[in-house]
Amino acid sequence: MEIKKEFNNFTNPPQRKRSQRMEIKKEFNNFTQGSSKRRKQFRVGDDGKILFDEEELKMILGFNRGEDYIEVLCGTTNKVYGDYVGRLKINNNGEYFITCECCPGCPLVNVTPEAFEKHALKEGTGRWKSNIWVHCEDEDRVPLWKTPLTKYYTHQANVANWKDSAMRKRNFHRDEFLHCTSCRKERRFRLKSRPDIKNYHEALNNKSWTCSLWPYHKITCDDDEERPSLRASRGCSRSSTCQGCSTCYCEGCIKCRSEYCNCQECRDFMLYAEP
Repeated sequence: MEIKKEFNNFTNPPQRKRSQRMEIKKEFNNFTQGSSKRRKQFRVGDDGKILFDEEELKMILGFNRGEDYIEVLCGTTNKVYGDYVGRLKINNNGEYFITCECCPGCPLVNVTPEAFEKHALKEGTGRWKSNIWVHCEDEDRVPLWKTPLTKYYTHQANVANWKDSAMRKRNFHRDEFLHCTSCRKERRFRLKSRPDIKNYHEALNNKSWTCSLWPYHKITCDDDEERPSLRASRGCSRSSTCQGCSTCYCEGCIKCRSEYCNCQECRDFMLYAEP
């Protein structure tokens, strides 16, 4: 069968190209769609601080290297008022700061990318990776997401930047069930808000979780669990009996990962997930 497949690929060039594209796509998905949504990682020193790769950053205009940070010229464009320019500073913890230079004496100093967007009257877009640009040697106004700069962004260091956007993003999280370690009954957790998600996350990491710790109201192991017909519904807006789909299953976002948690999933998200 393998020989036949190779022969078909050889005698049918379009099919061979499709096979190559599928292999490339498969490798890309394996790299980007893990449970931690890892991306290309930065190097760190013995002290845990980020080591910047100057060779890949020198092509950005206005590049300046400080003792514990890098700085580049940046800007965002308002269709009515034109360009708002500034300087983007990234320290060796992965924290982003922007100082606006749209006019002499502008008060915006060391603010988040979202605050810079708001200052440029682009409030509510929440797409700062696309809206904020830098100039490169061979191209002007390159969005941040196309540059190596986003590699050094970490959620852990930019809590002030993503707290507000977390409230705007309506990532849906289905209800989850957890077994009591004593009676083995399943108890429902509704993940409607960050406190709800935190309660579930703490219970999930508690190896001795019991019914008495259920956060909604006081129950014991003697209380009945939900009927199977009710447990089949987990709150998916697409289907009442859905057991997991792209609508209701979240692999990790800023609402369901915590900067205070030390579990592997949260740490991977805070350090390596896409901004």
